[in-house]
Amino acid sequence: MKLVDEAEIQVSAGNGGNGCVGFRREKFIPLGGPDGGDGGDGGSVWLVADENLNTLVDFRHQRQFRAQRGENGMGRQMYGKAGEDTIITVPVGTVVTNVETDEVIGDMTRHGDRMLVAKGGKGGLGNMHFKSSVNRAPRKALPGLPGEERVLKLELKLLADVGLLGFPNAGKSTLIRAVSAATPKVADYPFTTLYPNLGVVSVEAHRSFVIADIPGLIEGAADGAGLGAQFLRHLQRTRLLLHLVDMAPMEGGVEGVSPAEQVRAIEHELGKHDSELLRKPRWLILNKSDLLLEEEQDEVARGIIDELGWTDRWYRVSAIGREGTWPVMKDVMAFFDRQAEEAAEAAAEAAASTRNDG
Repeated sequence: MKLVDEAEIQVSAGNGGNGCVGFRREKFIPLGGPDGGDGGDGGSVWLVADENLNTLVDFRHQRQFRAQRGENGMGRQMYGKAGEDTIITVPVGTVVTNVETDEVIGDMTRHGDRMLVAKGGKGGLGNMHFKSSVNRAPRKALPGLPGEERVLKLELKLLADVGLLGFPNAGKSTLIRAVSAATPKVADYPFTTLYPNLGVVSVEAHRSFVIADIPGLIEGAADGAGLGAQFLRHLQRTRLLLHLVDMAPMEGGVEGVSPAEQVRAIEHELGKHDSELLRKPRWLILNKSDLLLEEEQDEVARGIIDELGWTDRWYRVSAIGREGTWPVMKDVMAFFDRQAEEAAEAAAEAAASTRNDG
């Protein structure tokens, strides 16, 4: 199924029920007094994150959601029944924005997260609340308040640990096939990947991470060119970027762009979309080494690294032949393990500092 990662919906909470004007009418009780009950509160609209969903496609077919209205109050001091809430399930990783104010209301990052997006109206007071020593038979009751209404923009950002990026045909889909059980489409033409694919890389029992294959980027992607522009947002949640480049491009590279120029072009697009992406850890993966003679591979790889002045980690692999791919995945797992250890140490130091200050 094609991943749909943006949707716009309208949510309407239920109105509160009206308060009742009523008087107690019973035999032998001629002056029963006011006994009109309150109206019930209107139902609210909630969003709930569900890890079993991975697309917003359902919102193409249903865009309006309305909670139930509260029932009116009744005599004998009977309150109206509150309206039922409406629950909308969305994928984990959904960002919710108020279209009218362009304000981000919240971010659904964990399974079971709940977010109130439209609060139901409060029920009106019945006339039993308005009796007093000078007004023993009030004929006043309040109407229920209207429920909130909003137009919301839902934007899905994939929750992956590792993001693969690079020019079309750099071999991203082939790599994710080689290291996980994901089976994205692979072909010998550009833009084979039309939507992101997720794969789970299991290094060993209970040690794994999620990798995302993002559609290929081209120059001008941040301004809307190509297919990758709308998916650049998915890289914002990743902890590590693997930048794939074809180290043996045919006839001088993609549209005459050399490997080093491809890397610089992607860096430029990342910076235009979000400068924070350039600050993320990014490792260079020189792919398709199998297309070169064995004695040429190291020389070509070193030439690309020197031309770029690359100082971070880099690897030479053949994704289609699964050569050199597993050491990369093991290093990625070790990288995440170190991050976890450093976070645990920082938390322990913060806790110790708090105890000492106390």
